[in-house]
Amino acid sequence: MVKRILTAVAVSLLVCAGFAGAQSKTIKVGAAINLTGPASTWGQYHEKGQRDYFRYVNEVKGGVAGHTIEMITVDTAYKVPEAMAAVRKFVLQDKVDMIATWGAGEGLAAKPIIQEYKVPTINYSTSWEILEKPIDYMYLPFGSYKMDCYAVLEYILAIHKGKQAPKVGLLTYNNAYGRSIHAPSKEYAAKLGIELVAIEEFPPRTVDLNTELLRLKKQGAEYIFIQMLPSAIITAFKSADRIKYNPLFLGTWTSTDPDFFKMGKGLIRDRLVMQFPGGLPSDKTPGMAIMKELWSRYKTVDGFDAAYWEGIVVGMIMERAFIRAYERDKTINPATINAAMESFKDEDFGGIVPKVSYSKDNHEGSFTARIVKVKENGTYIPLTNFYVPGRDKIKLIKK
Repeated sequence: MVKRILTAVAVSLLVCAGFAGAQSKTIKVGAAINLTGPASTWGQYHEKGQRDYFRYVNEVKGGVAGHTIEMITVDTAYKVPEAMAAVRKFVLQDKVDMIATWGAGEGLAAKPIIQEYKVPTINYSTSWEILEKPIDYMYLPFGSYKMDCYAVLEYILAIHKGKQAPKVGLLTYNNAYGRSIHAPSKEYAAKLGIELVAIEEFPPRTVDLNTELLRLKKQGAEYIFIQMLPSAIITAFKSADRIKYNPLFLGTWTSTDPDFFKMGKGLIRDRLVMQFPGGLPSDKTPGMAIMKELWSRYKTVDGFDAAYWEGIVVGMIMERAFIRAYERDKTINPATINAAMESFKDEDFGGIVPKVSYSKDNHEGSFTARIVKVKENGTYIPLTNFYVPGRDKIKLIKK
């Protein structure tokens, strides 16, 4: 009798242990992010936003169906070889379930490894080249830089006064990220009847843009569409002041970070607008309420920041993929996550980002944009409605 009881207790303990083990399974996420190289402030706040959101999921939501999310970060220092090494480590050593890659060049270089090992990956840079075929396992969180190009050029056309075509110049880095706006801008400017007068590019470590801006000024550029990270935008403003040149600068959603507003006092003024495909505190949406709870709970930031925002968005999309994978297959692994993502249809994230859809043939997330004005006090003022460039009519918001 005693033997039977002991056996029953042992079986019970094993069952409980097995159940606890199943409930405490870890979902591993690898993040290959630039934390120390050029433009690393963006990477640092991407990492913090994603990590804070996973922490929130683990601590407040109890994980995903009892699974804890573990985030493994490797600093790529904005170097392609380091990014490739990090991705290899994730798939071969850490056996991760999902990956976040960072820059345009890094994502493009890591793509063959990711596709070989079939691990779904979201790239922080929305370079459209990443989604050139084959697109398997590579995702963007929202519209690519093609969307930025279309949105910015449509906005220029909407605000331009006078009978002559708007004259636009491009000022970008000379790398994959900077050049990602070249071809789409050329193509769409021609379609809209906008005169693209010049393209000036420069290395990320450049400390003076006088020459490039003088050439743009000489070409008569009234609007400068920029693809560079925040510190370089400050350099551009200083050079513009030096040569007494006052065009409107228009950027993609990567134009600001916390340091930008510290460095930009007296320089930002009223001359920068950007495409920003997400929610703002002034929208007062449920998604923004979650973002506010995160910065209140974890004190990583003390107000809205675009880089921190994207980290949260990537974290939210990953969490939703884990949830959908578990609902569909009762297991969470790279294959079930990828299948779940390709089934996304208007996934709602409470307005923090436009509704996200993916399919087997489209891994872009959304194609919904809006233009906002960047203020020196760190706030962003909507200048247009949310719209799908090339389809919807842009509506200017009077301020």
